[in-house]
Amino acid sequence: MHIRNMALLFLFWCTLFCFAADSFSISSLVSKELYDSIFLHKDDNACPAKDFYTYESFIKASRSFPRFGNTGSLAMRKREIAAFLAQISHETTGGWATAPDGPFAWGLCFKEEVRPQSDYCDSTNTQWPCYPGKSYKGRGPIQLSWNFNYGPAGKALGFDGLKNPDAVSNNSLIAFKTAFWFWMTERKPKPSCHSIMVGRYVPTEEDLAANRTAGFGLVTNIINGGLECGIPTDGRVADRIGFFQRYASIFKVDTGPNLDCQYQKPY
Repeated sequence: MHIRNMALLFLFWCTLFCFAADSFSISSLVSKELYDSIFLHKDDNACPAKDFYTYESFIKASRSFPRFGNTGSLAMRKREIAAFLAQISHETTGGWATAPDGPFAWGLCFKEEVRPQSDYCDSTNTQWPCYPGKSYKGRGPIQLSWNFNYGPAGKALGFDGLKNPDAVSNNSLIAFKTAFWFWMTERKPKPSCHSIMVGRYVPTEEDLAANRTAGFGLVTNIINGGLECGIPTDGRVADRIGFFQRYASIFKVDTGPNLDCQYQKPY
């Protein structure tokens, strides 16, 4: 009888916990007013993504990933959201040094890469083969790129990422979901961005040797380390940090250590 009662108690707490996680909405931390104040110019006429990145799509997409912004202390939750918004802001920025309201008020200005240098097809990847005539250029808030990202993202989210990559730039809900998917998904040897920002990153011996220390800089390494990390004072890294510092200030949290990745070996 004792074992049965313990099992029932465990089931009760598990159900309660799971329900709480699944019913949580980051709208309690990011109101529409706050969202609009962060992305001051996303709907300007000068932005190609005008009216695309709606608050409603952002919130609805986040509900498919209930652990996002819902892990750890309140400060940790806010810091993760600020880090995510900073990274997608850099990826889609339309700002410049002397832009109105500063360079870090122009996130979510673009929904697809302008003048891509290639079709981002890795023909050696047979698991996620490129579809003839399709481009896997950067699209959406995280600028999802390459067939080996479009394929699994589409499979996880319910669209054909290889045959229809344009869905990411044509549907704002799918666009935001791909960004959350990239953020939350571990792709070894890379950890998830989420695990880093919530203190669950456990570095391997190889990570330690590569100086991949936990922090916002390691998130940058995951997203675009091959082009930006291991480089002293890279301007793109500085731009990401600038967005993060602005948003952390808005959320009234500190940024934490290890903001850049100049001493990290890329993955």
